[in-house]
Amino acid sequence: MIRISGDRVEVSGPMTLRGATALLAEGEAAIASDASVFDLAAVTEMDSSCLAVVFAWMRAAKAAGKSLCLLNPPQSLLSLAAVYDVADLLPQH
Repeated sequence: MIRISGDRVEVSGPMTLRGATALLAEGEAAIASDASVFDLAAVTEMDSSCLAVVFAWMRAAKAAGKSLCLLNPPQSLLSLAAVYDVADLLPQH
């Protein structure tokens, strides 16, 4: 689930294949409405589709001439990104 507050997007609940399409669409809509900071502190579960969604959000932001920032990425996301050798591509601040 996504909640938008100004330029900040709070993502909560699972980021798994089951909800990936909805999360992608909600995130893209948030980016279109000037959101650029995605806080993942309340993510409860994730799988590799989470990486796909985050990278798609990054592409959407880039296409809109914006940059994306991830706050509080779950350790499991960072570990998975390291396994796939894409950790350096994640926009963390």
